[in-house]
Amino acid sequence: MIFKGNVQKLGDSVDTDVMVPGRYLSLLNPADIAKHIFEEVDPGFVKRVSPGDVIVAGRNFGSGSGREQAPFGLKALGISCIIAASFSRTFYRMSIDLGLPILISPEVAAAAQQGQKIEVDTRTGKVLLDGKEFQAEPMPEFIQEIIDMGGVTDWVKKEVARRKAAAAGQAN
Repeated sequence: MIFKGNVQKLGDSVDTDVMVPGRYLSLLNPADIAKHIFEEVDPGFVKRVSPGDVIVAGRNFGSGSGREQAPFGLKALGISCIIAASFSRTFYRMSIDLGLPILISPEVAAAAQQGQKIEVDTRTGKVLLDGKEFQAEPMPEFIQEIIDMGGVTDWVKKEVARRKAAAAGQAN
């Protein structure tokens, strides 16, 4: 997948607890969660984001408690992809499960500036920042398939249907 947007630049150790403040954890609608992303630490964040924008951050993005609402809300806000120098393993897995592409690139994290034009190819890992090319770690094919399906739930449904069809074909 190729995503084009503007960089939303963040620093190191961006914590899920500040992405979605605790009082909003009971919200179930992703659009409602999205309204409160970074509300306490950067009240203007939601207004700055346009659909397709890419978060570029430093080390340990998504640290803190394992709040599924964080990647859920970022995706609903219109964030198309996140590139960071490194991710919390829990956040990394939750993002894939929810269909939010994430790439690792310390070089992009160091070079990107707030508001820059960015283009990201998740299949190849190629990243263009205002036309300058960088290389991120591409998403493995099986993870890209989960992302393409919108998350692990739809991927599992497809896989179950495929296996049932294959089993029925063998039974005939």
